[in-house]
Formats: sequence, structure tokens, C-alpha cells
Amino acid sequence: ELKDEKLYGQGHERAEGDFCPICLLAIPFRMNMHSEFRACCMKKVCNGCGLAGEKRGLSRICPLCRSPPPKNEAEGLDMVMKRVAAKDPEAICHLGTIYNSGGYGLEKDQSHAIKLLYEAAELGSTEALTKIGVSYYRGSRGVPHDKAKGIH
Repeated sequence: ELKDEKLYGQGHERAEGDFCPICLLAIPFRMNMHSEFRACCMKKVCNGCGLAGEKRGLSRICPLCRSPPPKNEAEGLDMVMKRVAAKDPEAICHLGTIYNSGGYGLEKDQSHAIKLLYEAAELGSTEALTKIGVSYYRGSRGVPHDKAKGIH
């Protein structure tokens, strides 16, 4: 047990977004497999808290902010845009991802997507920084292929 404390006490600290906002436990890596992104509050909620919410009768309601899920794409986009208007870096990052893929009925626009990712990164989104780095590393999202810039 002492060995585990020493082992887990070393290394880099995880970002705030890596923790479930309900139980405050670190979400295991491959976070997309162990959590669900909630567009209503722009938070990742671990699967355990999602399951606990379902057992309490919340079914599809967000266990964090208690918002019902959007009924359609327009309502979902409206939720995102409200958070973007409040300068939420995760919402801006999410909107950039939407523009990159052309989701929610928006026209695909990679140059606008990368601008939104830069804005989110400037506001503190580590996910946006990662997506920018991966974009340069792979030469995707309309940016030139530059492995050095992608790694840095």
C-alpha cells in the first residue's frame, strides 16, 4: 500500500477536466470509454455517476446539472452556443469540433474550427491544445503537416 502511494505520488498532475465533477475521482484513461460528455454543462461525467443517476430515476437527465437531453440537433446546438456566449473554453472547443466535422446541421468549416480551438486553448482548454497539436502532427483540420509544431 505504501508502495502504491509512492508510485502514484510521482509524475505529472492530471488536468481538472480529467476528474468527474460529481464524485471527484479521476476518470480512467481512454476517458471517452469511461465517461460521457454532457453538452448541457460541458462536463465529462464518469460512467459510475451516470449509472448512479439512472438508478436514482434520472434516466437521461444530466446527473450534474439536471438538464434534460436536447430533443433535436437545433436544441443541442443552442445549449452549446449558450456556453460559448459565456466564454466557456470547453464549449468553444466542442463547437470547433462540431465545425470540423460539420455536425449539428452546421456546414463543415475547418478554418473556423481551428480558430475556435485556438480561442479555447487561450482560455485554458487542455483538450483544445491537444487537438491543435494532433492537427499539426497529422496535417489535418486545414493546417500544414508539421510534426515539430505538433509535438511542441
